[in-house]
Amino acid sequence: MGSKERILRLKDETRTKILDAALNIVQTEGWQALSMRKIADQIEYTAPIIYEYFSNKEGILMELTKRGYQLLAKDIRLARDSQESAADKMEAMWVAYWDFAFKHQEFYKLMYGVGTVCCELQKNMEESEKVGDMLAEVIESLYTQKPVNEDEICKKYYTYWSIIHGLISINMVQPGGRTTDELNHQILKDAIKGITLSINS
Repeated sequence: MGSKERILRLKDETRTKILDAALNIVQTEGWQALSMRKIADQIEYTAPIIYEYFSNKEGILMELTKRGYQLLAKDIRLARDSQESAADKMEAMWVAYWDFAFKHQEFYKLMYGVGTVCCELQKNMEESEKVGDMLAEVIESLYTQKPVNEDEICKKYYTYWSIIHGLISINMVQPGGRTTDELNHQILKDAIKGITLSINS
């Protein structure tokens, strides 16, 4: 390996180390505790070195948001491909979305602003759009009885999302409430099926 390749590899490793340290801080102390100084202390670098890779904390949040959407896209894709019918795909994808939210709570909170400030730039983020596109494609395939346009697909997407995200947010903000995991899953599946059935009714 040449010196140029070695330098690039070391830069990539340092960048990954910074992001992993940031995520570790968040997992143990929460998003409000994250700072460039804490990241530097954890990986035993000086703060100026961190700033060579990320100009500010927002840059780190952006990269972690991308990482979260990449993980979510992978889970949703696997769920989609595990089913045959469009209705089963839709349910499996939203259940995977739900499972992701509680398996990777720190990512989900950052991505969607649950109890924290989400990254504003995520609205135009390619990784975010991939998740939306996969869900929209399956929603479109549910329309077997009538023609559908982009506005209608968008409306149904936000109908699914608002209910599922709302249920997730309630459980994250008020953990240990009156609902059990089993009841939450039943509510989730009932909501998904209800919206899906309404499409061709």
